[in-house]
Amino acid sequence: MSSPVHRVSLGDPWSMRMNPDIAIERQTPSFDVERLTNILDRGAQNTALRRKVESIIHSEPAFNLQNSQFMTQNEYEAAIHNRFHLQKLAQRLGWQEDGCELKYAHRAISGDIGLGVHSVFIKALRSLGSEEQIAKWYPLCKTFQIITTYAQTELGHGTYLQGLETEATYDPATQEFVIHSPTMTATKWWPGDRITVGDIGPKMGLNSIDNGFLCLHHVRVPRENMLCRFAEVLPDGTYMRHGTMQSNYLGMLVTRVSLLLTGIIPILQKACVISLRYSVIRHQSRLRPSDPEAKILDHQTQQQKLLPQLALSYAFHFLAVSILEFFQHSYDAIRNKDFTLLPELHALSTGGKAMISDFCTEGAEQCRRACGGHGYSKMSGLPTLVTQVVASCTYEGENTVLYLQVARFLAKNYLQAQVSSTKRKSLPQSVAYLAMPDQNRCPAQLAVDFLRPELYVTAWAHVASRLIKDAAHRVQTLIQSGADQHEAWNQTTVIQLQAAKAHCYYITVKNFKEAVEKLDHDPAIQKVLKRLCDLSALHGILTNSGDFLHDGYLSGAQADMVRTAYLDLLRLIRKDAILLTDAFDFTDQSLNSALGCYDGNVYERLFHWAQKSPANTQKNPVYEKYIQPLLQSWRSKL
Repeated sequence: MSSPVHRVSLGDPWSMRMNPDIAIERQTPSFDVERLTNILDRGAQNTALRRKVESIIHSEPAFNLQNSQFMTQNEYEAAIHNRFHLQKLAQRLGWQEDGCELKYAHRAISGDIGLGVHSVFIKALRSLGSEEQIAKWYPLCKTFQIITTYAQTELGHGTYLQGLETEATYDPATQEFVIHSPTMTATKWWPGDRITVGDIGPKMGLNSIDNGFLCLHHVRVPRENMLCRFAEVLPDGTYMRHGTMQSNYLGMLVTRVSLLLTGIIPILQKACVISLRYSVIRHQSRLRPSDPEAKILDHQTQQQKLLPQLALSYAFHFLAVSILEFFQHSYDAIRNKDFTLLPELHALSTGGKAMISDFCTEGAEQCRRACGGHGYSKMSGLPTLVTQVVASCTYEGENTVLYLQVARFLAKNYLQAQVSSTKRKSLPQSVAYLAMPDQNRCPAQLAVDFLRPELYVTAWAHVASRLIKDAAHRVQTLIQSGADQHEAWNQTTVIQLQAAKAHCYYITVKNFKEAVEKLDHDPAIQKVLKRLCDLSALHGILTNSGDFLHDGYLSGAQADMVRTAYLDLLRLIRKDAILLTDAFDFTDQSLNSALGCYDGNVYERLFHWAQKSPANTQKNPVYEKYIQPLLQSWRSKL
């Protein structure tokens, strides 16, 4: 196993002295942590490259995080500072825009990096632009000769693109589009990074992005500036489509896929690292009257809070890798106007983004709460993670809208599955279960039966299939009662949403099961990851037990068996919890948390960091201005 030195990077005087409470957690590992890190990195060579990049970043004075919790400079300025120095470093070392080095550098830098929306445009350009447009603009973007933004959302409209009010009128005489905001609500709202009109004010988080408003008054844009891989306007004003309507969403789809592994899942992983490490340092209450105070992770309630989040962070990692691989397999074909795989890719990425951002947001907040009062301190790193990830439920598509897009995909394929097998088109792989024979009852007889992956995958397929079927039948019933198609859909969106969520959970569990099965050459790792797979599946069943009990698929006695198996898993996974977080291989600097450092010296670091607060060294005018006169007024009366 490799030395942990590369993880410890804050340079505190006690960093190389391991807290005995965390040292004992690593004393007798049941699996090779380094090997699991290599699996998560998709190869030992990637682990080595990532650590090399992290070492470079952490040795650069420009990225020093000392006293960052008390930073008084503008968050936007700090983020642009990081972008500026990262860009200079990348140019000096020859790191490419789409290379692994920059991806690893982003992971290594704990603070925000400005001009992130610039990369969204680059993805859109590569996906939707013609080869000529890419050749013209990509070099300018790559070297920051131009800085781009993204202006879709309006004051009055967001995810519903057909409702956008901004007008683009083509003028054939000059071969220009005239872009105009005809109303106040047509004002572009939230475009980031390159705003010259106005800022929209403080936000809940992500204040490193200068989101603003942009009102357009008959701005003229040359015809050739319209990205035209899949659609273009000819000089005479004729609109030509070279793909499907959905093909124009490819740029956003690319961004969603990349966000999962680089922007959303790492937040839950970091929250798990911080909260679980803290939970073996913090002692509270006795398990027996004669015992010393126990580690809070030894309390079953703490395990129940945190270990399902750890299991889901692994489940989502393997799901995101699977979506990325499917995307890489289909991307070139789509750009070359073969749209066969586009509907399934859209459904997988849309459902994946909605589900993962929802669960990562809930999970990060659960981790923060599990750390008690210290979790509320910004020095824990957890409040920053929570405010970062909560935004992901809205950007790149509001999650309810995304789930309903998945629901339409499911409804269409459910109807196709009802066609006789001789006439039926083959269903996409992710929904093939809709045409499979269904079990009416779960065959489990003992709690241990629920640790069989094929059993719980089948259970999730049953529930997803039933909810999709129920939604389709309700639509048909409403139409037969006189409602039109649109009204019938609106009156069933709650159950459509429920069906889409069940489908997404089924895909997650099935994918995790298949990823674990491929690790038969690493039996120790396979064993510990199977427990996480089991836990993620059973956690979902218990959380949504009504869906499994509704039609009698599970009996009440079987639901009790699920709980028994689930609680047994908590006890087993607890033994490996710290090693499983170590495998994520975040450096101390990347975590930037007093609670989550590798050495476990929580209290020393909290106390040391707190002393650096400017409030401890600077005179506070509030006392003389308000508090002292208040005290004097009361004393005079006494």
